[in-house]
Amino acid sequence: MKKEDLRIVFMGTPEFAVETLKALVENNYNVVAVVTQPDKPVGRHGSVLQPPAVKQYALEQGLPVLQPEKMKDPAFVEALRSYDANLQVVVAFRMLPEVVWAMPEYGTFNVHAALLPQYRGAAPINWAVINGETQTGVTTFFLDHDIDTGRIIMQKPFAIPDDADVEYVYDGLMYLGAEICLETLERIIAADGHPESIPQEQLLASTDELHHAPKIFKETCEINWNQPVKGVYDFIRGLSPYPGAWTTLFAPDGKETVLKIYKTSIVSTGSKGAGKTAIVDKMPCICAGDGMLRLEELQLAGKKRMSGRDFMNGNKNFENYIIK
Repeated sequence: MKKEDLRIVFMGTPEFAVETLKALVENNYNVVAVVTQPDKPVGRHGSVLQPPAVKQYALEQGLPVLQPEKMKDPAFVEALRSYDANLQVVVAFRMLPEVVWAMPEYGTFNVHAALLPQYRGAAPINWAVINGETQTGVTTFFLDHDIDTGRIIMQKPFAIPDDADVEYVYDGLMYLGAEICLETLERIIAADGHPESIPQEQLLASTDELHHAPKIFKETCEINWNQPVKGVYDFIRGLSPYPGAWTTLFAPDGKETVLKIYKTSIVSTGSKGAGKTAIVDKMPCICAGDGMLRLEELQLAGKKRMSGRDFMNGNKNFENYIIK
């Protein structure tokens, strides 16, 4: 098979997916259409529609764009079929019905931001950091009936430094995802559309614990200060900068506010009690189950993100605050 024989439909929505689409375009792959989510209402009254990042890039490149509300919509399925693609590439999109993923001659492969079978689900980058992993990576695999369970084509590892937050890992995997996509396409071309792939079970030892990566909601992001200090530290960096770990802060006068915490450092293995506040070296600190965290970057509800030192300028009695 030659490169020009591939007719590719690309599916993706956020910035993470743009880098892979860009790599396909810049390496002269024949992307015949792009599928992405519908424009999203934004603004105070939701009166402005904001196009997904993938749509913006696709239109700049003159690529046809499809934005179905429902993936099983007969009109969408027929429109997709009209592009006569023989391969589909999916990055950070949504679950596809069989009528879509099984349509192309060579199937549909996904670029997933984890080393499958670990971290199947919608938020693999966040959960890898939250769980204190020192390594994650990217995987390409063929879609099948269940979420993130298909046969693996390729994997590439990525190291997670102990002080890295989600933004660092996200950026690294975004570029690594584009790289593995191109290499996967080379394998597909070399194998005439049928590259070697292996079942995920072959990569999982019987003693391995399987970690999942479910979608993250607001309530997921509330900090549990009863955890060991390292667990709280990882939880905060695993949600930074978005969506942000939070806790409820009560001032001495009883006023309640939400405090988002973006960056911390471990300053003590001792603890005054989970959730207790303290001031150490003129910096705000909160105790976890077995240690203390210095708040390096934070944000009060309705305020701008600030350093812990700037926060102390207006909250010199922080040790009298209560965390719940």
